[in-house]
Amino acid sequence: MSNRYVIEALLRPAVELNTAVVSGMAAYVCVQAPWAVALAPSVSYVTAAGFAALAVTRTHQGMKIIRYRRNLRRLPRYVMSTKQIPVSHHRLFLGRGFRWTQKHTQRLQDTLRPEVARYLQPNRFYLGARQLEMMTEHRLPWLGKLLSADTPLNPVRPLPPVGGNPALHGIEPDEKDVTLALGERVGHTVVYGTTRVGKTRLAELLVTQDIRRGEVTIVFDPKGDADLMKRVWAETHRAGRGDELYIFHLGWPEISARYNAVGRFGRVSEVASRVAGQLSGEGNSAAFREFAWRFVNIIARALVALGERPDYTLIMRYVNNIADLYIRYAEKIIQAQLPALQTQIENNQQVLGEDDVPRNMQGQPDALRIWAIEVALSSEEGKKLYDPILDGLRSAVRYDRTYFDKIVASLLPLLEKLTTGKTAELLSPDYQDIDDTRPIFDWEQIIRKKAVVYVGLDALSDSEVASAVGNSMFADLVSVAGHIYKHGINAGLPGGKEGKSLINLHCDEFNELMGDEFIPLINKGGGAGMQVTAYTQTSSDIEARIGNAAKTAQVQGNFNNLIMLRVRENRTAELLTTQLPQVEIYTKTLVSGHQDTADVNADQDFTSSTQD
Repeated sequence: MSNRYVIEALLRPAVELNTAVVSGMAAYVCVQAPWAVALAPSVSYVTAAGFAALAVTRTHQGMKIIRYRRNLRRLPRYVMSTKQIPVSHHRLFLGRGFRWTQKHTQRLQDTLRPEVARYLQPNRFYLGARQLEMMTEHRLPWLGKLLSADTPLNPVRPLPPVGGNPALHGIEPDEKDVTLALGERVGHTVVYGTTRVGKTRLAELLVTQDIRRGEVTIVFDPKGDADLMKRVWAETHRAGRGDELYIFHLGWPEISARYNAVGRFGRVSEVASRVAGQLSGEGNSAAFREFAWRFVNIIARALVALGERPDYTLIMRYVNNIADLYIRYAEKIIQAQLPALQTQIENNQQVLGEDDVPRNMQGQPDALRIWAIEVALSSEEGKKLYDPILDGLRSAVRYDRTYFDKIVASLLPLLEKLTTGKTAELLSPDYQDIDDTRPIFDWEQIIRKKAVVYVGLDALSDSEVASAVGNSMFADLVSVAGHIYKHGINAGLPGGKEGKSLINLHCDEFNELMGDEFIPLINKGGGAGMQVTAYTQTSSDIEARIGNAAKTAQVQGNFNNLIMLRVRENRTAELLTTQLPQVEIYTKTLVSGHQDTADVNADQDFTSSTQD
């Protein structure tokens, strides 16, 4: 087989082997019986060496043809243990492959020609074995097991059930290790692939390398895949980082670490954004979401002012009973700034009766106490006291209870889901409970320790809770990224190393986690060392989740690295194909014709030609 010609001829019989056999026989004759070919012994050995060299060359060329044809039907088995995964501090190992060039486009096009179909389709022995396997499934099961045995000793063993087109890899027999420069990862990476084509296995490969490099590794898994969780656990302990591992799993709260999704923030208003951001903002719902944001923000500000850390349980408690928070905060601020007003409140409570309470405030717990405080604050003395948090609480308790219940109707179901059962123990941890040995983590602590975190959200059981927790975590990460960008991870703490830590985020099925919180994470998180690797099926999944084509394009535009597994949607495939250059391919056309001779005296009547 020669590579000198423009058009390769690889899908054909390996005729080079015929020459190799004849040359080998000639070399044998020259050595064993030089008299048979009338050669002197001194000449016969030189001639034999020439024939042997030709035989070796032709055998090598013929085996290339056979290997190429075999690859088009069945790829060589490629497996590796976790110990064999190469780990580099400069390159990221992705697998085996080759650089696609015009030559490979030409080869793939050649496989579509009907005359070469016999080189790509299974032979009749293979098809007969599969048919016999089906016929003997119940009568002779041992024969079916024998025919389907996955061993090189079985010449008709079935093809692996991986799907796809083997020719895409088979057209290049000489595959090499494919790597990505680690410096390119800060531009973020997206992996597209339809269901069950290896996205999670690829995630395991990349996560393993990140863990062994000693970097911060955070894995978001909406499904809560046990295999992925076990892989993270095993690789962390294999790398000697077992003490740095945190597993957060909504499906297994007994073994899960605890995380307060609204307990850490740069600004108090972030608490309201993380809670209200999970509510629908479409159409008329936008107004209710804005009210829910304001109401949660009032509660969060009051809790922080009282020295308490916000969590979902406290927010739920005071959404249902804002009067209790109002009384607590009012008494504290009055005692601190205007203690003389406390006597007036006590007098008001003794003088006023239930009939004096305005109708819109009746029915609330401690309505008389609330009204006594309101009367005192509305007095000339009380007007000297101004506190924005207190004013917000005053406006909240003035709402009619029936009206108030209507405008927080969308907020309460979400909070109920986040504070029901054992989930509440994970999302609203009790920092004072010394009997609970489950660790509590936050992202700043994780990044400083260079820890490994697995987050299983159990979306198959409750997608709304999974989405709320996932988006809250993303919002928290964005806040931490902003802090790192401004102050560094150690924020001036003594003993800390200078520079930014690389933070590897692996988001499996990330379309389930998509929200407004995710966009700034990939848009601006790179400056803080965030390196996002996202895995999803199609680009339409992202748009279906966001509901906005412009935001979908914004998300896709922030991924500089694209890894495309097998996909079924043309729109997704075009994300790759539209970036590839157009190349020319060659086709063979048989042209034949004839031409009459005009000269009557000529010896021939016509001329013919055939060419390709």
